[in-house]
Amino acid sequence: MRYMVSSGFDFSDSPARGDIGQTARERPSALLALCSALLLAFGFPALALEAGTDARGAVAGREITPRGDLAPDEKATIELFERSRNSVVFISTKRAVVDFWSRNVMSVPRGTGSGFVWDDAGHIVTNFHVIQGASEASVKLVDGRSFRASLAGASSDLDIAVLQIGIGFKGPRPIPIGSSGDLKVGQRVYAIGNPFGLDWTLTSGIVSALNRSLVEEDGSLLEHLIQTDAAINPGNSGGPLLDSAGRLIGMNTAIYSPSGAAAGIGFAVPVDTINRVVPTLIRNGHYERPSIGIDTDERLNERLEEATGLEGVFVLKVVRGSSADKAGLEAARVSREGEIISGDIIVSVNGKKIDSVARFFVTLDDYAVGDTVRLGVKRGAKLIEIPVRLQPGS
Repeated sequence: MRYMVSSGFDFSDSPARGDIGQTARERPSALLALCSALLLAFGFPALALEAGTDARGAVAGREITPRGDLAPDEKATIELFERSRNSVVFISTKRAVVDFWSRNVMSVPRGTGSGFVWDDAGHIVTNFHVIQGASEASVKLVDGRSFRASLAGASSDLDIAVLQIGIGFKGPRPIPIGSSGDLKVGQRVYAIGNPFGLDWTLTSGIVSALNRSLVEEDGSLLEHLIQTDAAINPGNSGGPLLDSAGRLIGMNTAIYSPSGAAAGIGFAVPVDTINRVVPTLIRNGHYERPSIGIDTDERLNERLEEATGLEGVFVLKVVRGSSADKAGLEAARVSREGEIISGDIIVSVNGKKIDSVARFFVTLDDYAVGDTVRLGVKRGAKLIEIPVRLQPGS
């Protein structure tokens, strides 16, 4: 295997395997005869006899030292892994390609990842990026059974996807659900997944930090991430992050690494987000992000922040009949003279500072449709607070 490291021995100039064995048998015999003769000549017949007996007898291995009981923390880790591994799955995906010459459609391997059993109905939770761009996916259980999976629902914004496998599926019990809101830095955590295709691998570490933010390649923002130093590598994505009680506290989603391999900085989507979003994905096939009914633009917002020196979300348009319209938010407008008059600028949500459009939407994700939030709004020279009821987003 190309990933294995050489032992450092070079046998290129060594004799053939049979010659080595023959040499090993012949040389000790001649040397033994010489040593025995010398011992006899100097008056040590007993030593000469003992040396000859040892050489002719088999070389015994060293006696094994009893280990004793495993340490309590080792026993706990082993029990956690054996109790949880059955609920972790190996996901492989394929994508459809068209042959240039024949125009036939073929399926070619796309990638692999991890996931975990969510319920007894055969729903499997994983990262959206594990199945993104795939035309088909298969799920393999630890007992060797493999199922073709269908997509039950997905949210690209939150990097969460739900697959479903065969009707009549009888699988392992789901991993118990924990909470991420009460996590503490320093807690022990365990990651189970399939890094580099090495299935059902366990790594451990601690919670290194909480509430991390991560900007993805498409510019979307992942918020409230758990940072851990447990080794997370390509293929771990979608696998569970567990606490020391074996409860699900997150889903491994990303690493920070110049080399592409584990560098001690991994990130997981918190279970509180998963537990809020997954039921909606199963029920509706998609996740409706909470909204208030305004139009915004990230690039234009950045330019307005630079021009005015203010931070927040500039309300460009208020949708008629929306929650924002009913709450009385004011959008930017153009005067009769053609001058652009700035409207409301949202600077906080329930006291949480808002400094960009992306942060505004991920902050709303902390709440459910129907909840009422308090918006801190800068209107001219005044700072006011406006309650707004959240509505389903587009």
